Amino acid sequence: MFRVSSILLAAAALTNVQPAAAQQKFENLDRIDSLVAMTVGANLGEPGGPAAPVDRRLRLAACPATPTVEGPIFGAAMVQCAALGWRIRVPLVAGASAAASGPLPGHAAANRFTRAAPVAPKDNVVRKGDPVQLLAGNSAFSVSRMMVADEDGAMGETIRVREDKKSAPIFAQVVEMGVVRIPGFNSF
Repeated sequence: MFRVSSILLAAAALTNVQPAAAQQKFENLDRIDSLVAMTVGANLGEPGGPAAPVDRRLRLAACPATPTVEGPIFGAAMVQCAALGWRIRVPLVAGASAAASGPLPGHAAANRFTRAAPVAPKDNVVRKGDPVQLLAGNSAFSVSRMMVADEDGAMGETIRVREDKKSAPIFAQVVEMGVVRIPGFNSF
């Protein structure tokens, strides 16, 4: 009787260990949230910080090294695990000119504890409701479409545009007055 009960105890212990091992197969999303906040220098919900926590339904393989965070790039931070090949985009809250433009010149890293130099206000070349030409392409091809701006934007800023009131917004970078382009086409 003692032998059977010890085997049952050992089997029960093994079944309790398996869920803990299964949790370690996925990346810690709280760690990703804190890495993004440290990199951009602003906490969740603050101007320049993450707009929301990483979606908890996301199941990324656990990165053997610390994931790298780049950004802000077109209004988001890019989190990447080079060893496993996954990469996610974490949207950032707009409104912080120092955080949205990246590191300050002459500073190794910009964060909320560094003092930003006074920034001259940018003149908006696109106003909310203006018709804009959306460009996409590279040196081999180009595609354009007329859209409507959902928000004001200065040269180089990323704004939302849409085809009509019912369509989903698209993020585009202001290139010149009345012209925006889709980010990602670097040689255009």
